[in-house]
Amino acid sequence: MAEAKKRNISFPRYAEYNCAFKYIVEQALGCKYVMPPALTKRTMELGTKYSPDFVCTPFKTMLGNMIEALEAGADTLLMTHGLCRLGYYGELLEQILRDLGYQFDFINLSDYDMEKKKEYIRIVRRFNPKVNPARFLTQFMEGVRMVEYLDDITAEYYQNCGFDATQGDYKRAYQDFLTAMYTAQAKSDVEAGYRAAKRALRAVPLDKPKHPLRVGIVGEFYTAMDAFSNLELEQKLADMRVEVHRWMNVTNQFLRYGSGQKNLRVKIQDLCQYDMGPTSTANIWYARECADRGFDGLIHIKSATCTPEIDVMPVLQNISADYKIPVLYLTYDAQTSDVGLMTRLEAFYDMIDMRKKVL
Repeated sequence: MAEAKKRNISFPRYAEYNCAFKYIVEQALGCKYVMPPALTKRTMELGTKYSPDFVCTPFKTMLGNMIEALEAGADTLLMTHGLCRLGYYGELLEQILRDLGYQFDFINLSDYDMEKKKEYIRIVRRFNPKVNPARFLTQFMEGVRMVEYLDDITAEYYQNCGFDATQGDYKRAYQDFLTAMYTAQAKSDVEAGYRAAKRALRAVPLDKPKHPLRVGIVGEFYTAMDAFSNLELEQKLADMRVEVHRWMNVTNQFLRYGSGQKNLRVKIQDLCQYDMGPTSTANIWYARECADRGFDGLIHIKSATCTPEIDVMPVLQNISADYKIPVLYLTYDAQTSDVGLMTRLEAFYDMIDMRKKVL
C-alpha cells in the first residue's frame, strides 16, 4: 500500500466532476489525487500552443490542463476512452507531453476492452496492486452516487437560480454543496452534503413567474457540460431570468441509459435511422422532447470541427421547422469571446421573449 500511495494521480478538469474523481482515487484506490488548477486563459494558451491545428477545442483544453497538472506534481495521468475522435486522443496527448519532456505514467482507458469485467480489475491493479476489490467497489459506488447528486443539484440550480429573490442565497447554497463534495471523505459526508443542499435550495424564496422562459441545451458532451468551455452559458441565461434545462450529463448519458441509448433511438427513428456520433441520439431526442413540452427555444453547443454535432444540426433544423421553435447554434473555439457570446444571447433572448408574448 505504501508504494501505491506514492502515485499522484490526476485527470483534467471537467465541469465539477473532479470532486468524484478525487473521492474515488483517494478513498477507493488509496492513492493521492492532484486536483488540476481551475481552467483559465493560460490553460487554453498552453493547449493551443502544442496542439495540432484542426483538433477540437476539448483536446486543447485537456492538453493544457494536463500540463498544469504535471506542473502541480502529478506523476500519473488518466485518460478516458471515447466513441468519437476522443478515443484516439490519448495516444496523441501522451506523445505530445513526452515530446515536451515530461516524465509520467499514462493510463489510457482506450487500451482496455471496457466490455469485459476483468479489464476493470486490471485497471484498478495498475493504480494500486494491493487494493481490496470489495472495498474498492463499495467506495467506487459512493463516488458514482456523488456524480448523481452533483447532476441532480446542478439541474435544480440552473432551473431556479435566475429567480432568486434574495441577494445571492441560491448561488451560495450551490457553492456550499460543491465545497461539501470536494471535501467529502466518507459516504456520510456525501449524503449529508446532498441533503443539506436540497434543504438550503428549497428554503430560498424565488420570484418566479408562472410561465418563465424555458430554454433547452443540447450539444457536444464536453462543451455542453463544462462551464469554462461554454463561457458560463447556463449562468448567463439564468441571469436573464431564463429557466435552463440540460439533459446531457454523466448520470443521464452513462448511468441511466448507457452508451447504446436504444430506448431513445426508437423515439427518433422518424427523424434519423442511424447514430451520427456518441451523443447524437440523445441530443436529437431531447431537442424534440423540449419542443413537445413547449419550450421557448433551444441552444445547440459544439466545439469547432466537431463532426458528429455538425451532422446533428440539419435534424435540429427539421425539428425547429416542425415545431416552430427557435434554435441558436453556438460553436466554440480557443478564440471565442465572451462579448460576442453575450451579443448573440441577448438577441436570442429578445427574440424568444417577444415570440412568447405574441403567442
